[in-house]
Amino acid sequence: MHPDHTPQRAVEVHHPTPIPPPIVHPAPVVPVQPGTVPAVASIVLPDGRVVTGYAIDPARPRPEPVIAKPPVSRAAVNVALGGVGFLAVCGGLLLLTSFIAALTAFIGQLIILAAVIFGGWIAVQVLGPSSHKGGTTVNIRKATFKRNHFHG
Repeated sequence: MHPDHTPQRAVEVHHPTPIPPPIVHPAPVVPVQPGTVPAVASIVLPDGRVVTGYAIDPARPRPEPVIAKPPVSRAAVNVALGGVGFLAVCGGLLLLTSFIAALTAFIGQLIILAAVIFGGWIAVQVLGPSSHKGGTTVNIRKATFKRNHFHG
């Protein structure tokens, strides 16, 4: 026994046996016109098996998509949009100034109307018939003066 109390075993090494590559016969290529159904091809393998199928083209990688540039530059589009925005703002400012002018005229007419109505009311109060309600009323009748003596 071994001092660390584990029995020693012999190591066995196995080497794989190489397999010779098979003899490959190239498959017959059937020419195919585009747009037609290809003919069925049969291949006889070296071991005697027969494989039947369509002849296909090898897969081709897809081409990278080409990024199309717009026919008009972005700077030109930005300038055009800026011009449209400026025209919209100018139109809005024109409408705003027209609105302010109309509002000013309307307020002026309201002030004149109020002055006319209030002035007419004041005129009626001052120049109208004065009727006192309450207070002292004095009635004056025709009086006769004879020899400096008042007869009432």
